[in-house]
Amino acid sequence: MKQPRFDYYSFDCPITYTLSIFEGKWKWLIIYILSEEGTLRYGVLKKCLPGITHKMLSQQLKELEKMRLINRKAYHEIPPKVEYSLMKSGSSLMPILDQMCKWAEANGPAKMKNK
Repeated sequence: MKQPRFDYYSFDCPITYTLSIFEGKWKWLIIYILSEEGTLRYGVLKKCLPGITHKMLSQQLKELEKMRLINRKAYHEIPPKVEYSLMKSGSSLMPILDQMCKWAEANGPAKMKNK
C-alpha cells in the first residue's frame, strides 16, 4: 500500500495550511476588496462589508496582518488614521481567488437551478 505524502490532519499538508489561513468568509472578501480598490481606510473597508461587525473586522484584519498578507499603516494624527493594503504575499492569492470565482460561475447556485 502506498504511503501518503502528507499527514492531512497536520499543518505539514499544504492544503490544510492554506485552508487554516482562510477560515470563515471575511478574510477572502477583505483580500478581494483590497486587491480591487487598493489602499483603504478602516471606515471605507467596513462600508464595503455591510454584514460585518466592528469586532469581527478588527479581528480579521489583525489576523491577516499577523500572517503578513496585508499591511497596516497608522498615522499619528487626530483624528486617528489607519490604512490597509495588500502585501505581495496577499496579492499572490489572487489567482486562487480568480479560480474560485470561475468555479462558482460554472458550478454555483445559478447553474444548479438550470439542471
